[in-house]
Amino acid sequence: MKKYIAEFIGTAVLVIMGCGTAMLVGCDAAAGGGYILTAFAFGLVIVGMAYCIGNISGCHINPAVSLGVLISGGMSVTDFIGYVISQCLGAFAGAGVLAAIFGLGNVKDMTGGFGSNGLAGVHGNIAAGLLVEIILTCIFVLTVIGVTDKDAGHGSFGGIVIGFTLTLVHILGIGLTGTSVNPARSIGPAIAAAISGNTEPLAQVWVFIVGPLIGAAVAALLYKALRPKKA
Repeated sequence: MKKYIAEFIGTAVLVIMGCGTAMLVGCDAAAGGGYILTAFAFGLVIVGMAYCIGNISGCHINPAVSLGVLISGGMSVTDFIGYVISQCLGAFAGAGVLAAIFGLGNVKDMTGGFGSNGLAGVHGNIAAGLLVEIILTCIFVLTVIGVTDKDAGHGSFGGIVIGFTLTLVHILGIGLTGTSVNPARSIGPAIAAAISGNTEPLAQVWVFIVGPLIGAAVAALLYKALRPKKA
């Protein structure tokens, strides 16, 4: 149960800090600083949480990462289900915290939807959105699996590498889909936006569930195929 609580907390923090930064600074292409701030917010959360809850749950805080670990043989189906439920609940709780902060403080949400993902950057093209999420998630999860491979010997620097990789995929993806690579991170804000009256993110959220899960599965299978066999 402790690892599920850790995943809940970690995912809530990810949404609060990552989506909260996006809500505050916006991601307008005319003001590129918002891109960088948001990208670093998501990446730095991973760095912090990796060294905070990593020894408790592995700090997946992402159903796509959990799927990659499951396919790689690093967790049971029971734990996978528990992790995904905890992550989704944590994301919704994080979005709720943002709703309280921005509502009580009368702060404008610059994204218009709790930092939720969308297809505006690819002009509403579902195929393009799916492709972006599959590729970015594959890169991210491939890094997670490789860095956390006990036989690779990367030591205590894994959290930093993973965090900066998440920053990297956000730098490209924010202008295209808002960068999900994490179904829970997309579900929580989309539900919060729908409750507040903006239903568009919830209507598109399936793209940000399917794309990352496909990307994670591809990453896990690719790593298994390429990983050197033990002597």
